Amino acid sequence: TEDLPPDAKIETRIALTLARSLPALRSRLADLARDPTRRLSALVVDLFGTDAFDLCAEFGMKPYIFFPSTAMCLSLFLHLPDLDAKVSCEFEDMDEPVRLPGCVPLHGGDLLDPVQDRKNDAYKWVLHHATRYRLAEGILVNTFMELEEGALKALQRPEPGKPSVYPVGPMVRAGSGEGGDDGSECLRWLDEQPRGSVLFVSFGSGGTLTYDQLIELAHGLEMSKQRFLWVVRTPHDTTNATYFKSSQAERDPLEFLPKGFLERTKERGLLIPSWAPQIKVLSHESTGGFLSHCGWNSVLESVVHGVPFIAWPLYAEQRMNAVMLTEDLKVTLRPKAGPNGIINRTEIAVAIKGLMEGEEGKRIRNRMKDLKDAAARAVSEHGSSTKALSEVALKWKSQSVKMHP
Repeated sequence: TEDLPPDAKIETRIALTLARSLPALRSRLADLARDPTRRLSALVVDLFGTDAFDLCAEFGMKPYIFFPSTAMCLSLFLHLPDLDAKVSCEFEDMDEPVRLPGCVPLHGGDLLDPVQDRKNDAYKWVLHHATRYRLAEGILVNTFMELEEGALKALQRPEPGKPSVYPVGPMVRAGSGEGGDDGSECLRWLDEQPRGSVLFVSFGSGGTLTYDQLIELAHGLEMSKQRFLWVVRTPHDTTNATYFKSSQAERDPLEFLPKGFLERTKERGLLIPSWAPQIKVLSHESTGGFLSHCGWNSVLESVVHGVPFIAWPLYAEQRMNAVMLTEDLKVTLRPKAGPNGIINRTEIAVAIKGLMEGEEGKRIRNRMKDLKDAAARAVSEHGSSTKALSEVALKWKSQSVKMHP
């Protein structure tokens, strides 16, 4: 994708990369098809990989999608072609909320990032793939029934031409192998903190804050007087700047903090530049809360470990996730941004204190414990997600037998 302009959105880059990889995929499938010991029965593609469906007929495979986000977001993909045909303005300018079956109503401005500018290539790519979703035989989605019951039941309601939907989550990493070290410094620090007392602050692998927002977050953490472990990154005007290399990103993020902040908070806070072993931190008994960008992997990891959190969405489908978690499931606190788009320090401090010490925080904590138990049941031997995955596997096996009697 080096031929794309520097400001090309990440969705455009991903979709184009996958489209250009089709000749290599066809070649590999042809190799597999020639092997008498192998049987091709299904092709599972990513959410932006539906161009590969064109190869399915050629090799006698059934097309499937693995959708790594929410059932709500999947519902948007399935309804986007209809929405595109009926709405002439930008979605954020709609008078009425977007009503997806089984989901809480959404303001158009809360829909995922690449649909916010309908003239942009990123929107055209998303719409292109969304239009092809109904060509799939089935869609595996990384969620579970107890988490998104309304959306999943609506998606599973039989309709002509609608693919079968299989909730197979939560699929989360068992450990955290990425990063430059094993995170032993922060884990040792957590070992020394009281049980459930630490707020983990992290915006995922790509999330970045502006300089002004970084300053407000630092002051908010200080004002809350709570213990915290903060994965701090160099500020940037682009919310997902970590995905793109820049000279600014090479600078030490600690340089940008308020004067005296490190000294004033050293007894109750630890700052880790760029990366921490998230799974190990969330599973640690000292971790009592999570200030998160609401990336779906982070949400599921938080649910699996029963850690309540504060929703701070930045990009992609994270605003949709935050709306669902805050207004539908009611398992998060969400500080509000001001007219300038900045969440101020007082708002941040109130949310942190509310989660870690308040009555609302206790209610959320109890609800997260219920979801943790439900997640464990879903992926247990006879759980709903295990059964759904088994059902798909049996279909693939049956398809393979039909092809090779």
